[in-house]
Amino acid sequence: MPDRRPKAIPSQLLEDADPTPIDIEAELDALARRYRGAGGVGLQILNLVGDSAEGLIKRLPKDIRNRLDRTTEAALGTAMRAANGSRRVVKDQPDWLNLAVTTAMGAAGGFGGLPSAMAELPVTTTVLLRAIQGVARDHGFDPESESVQFDCIRVFAAAGPLAEDDGTDLAFYATRVTVTGGAVKGLIAKVAPRFATVLGQKLAAQTVPVLGAVAGAATNYAYTSYYQEMAHVHFRLRKIAIEADVPHEDLVAGLQRRLSKRKIRQA
Repeated sequence: MPDRRPKAIPSQLLEDADPTPIDIEAELDALARRYRGAGGVGLQILNLVGDSAEGLIKRLPKDIRNRLDRTTEAALGTAMRAANGSRRVVKDQPDWLNLAVTTAMGAAGGFGGLPSAMAELPVTTTVLLRAIQGVARDHGFDPESESVQFDCIRVFAAAGPLAEDDGTDLAFYATRVTVTGGAVKGLIAKVAPRFATVLGQKLAAQTVPVLGAVAGAATNYAYTSYYQEMAHVHFRLRKIAIEADVPHEDLVAGLQRRLSKRKIRQA
């Protein structure tokens, strides 16, 4: 069976190639620090709204909680189509601009409470996906490739900025799945329940009385910075695997070990 894993853009690799050997241990140490720091803003969000991540979900109306998975799956599907289409007319933006755009949208969504927050959700998801695609491009991958689009959706399987994560979710990145015509759609269905929990926390924070607009801006800032950082970790691992000719699964395992050691020391 041919190797269907994402391939880096050859011309990009030629431009960016480093003649010195890759120090894999140092790279993994740096990625572990980046991974751990990705959710730092999340604690500030919880302090702002005065609740735990689990408690936020309970604030949502029962009917919203019951259909959140379906809503999220539809939002991811719409976001994939919109993000891919927009690449033809809007170039990739720097991380700071993506942060500014989603922060403004979060404030607008939170200002009107749950109805406006629900309307803002698929738009924010699209911008997040475009940001992830931009990170893939930065690391030398072609966002137009179906296999890279597959990996972009995989980034949404991360736990989210409000969750305590020891790196176990990285196992989802290491899973080998053959990329076929229906693979992206199937992956969206698998990722949706994970991402639904994350979006549920975001929606609940945006409905906090008085603080809705502030919490909406803060959550979108946290979520955008978090998923951009997760994308940098994910695609850097992919690029190291290609350039150093090391199995991607081994790199993921090495990163997991570093994250779990930090967890043990804190216990």
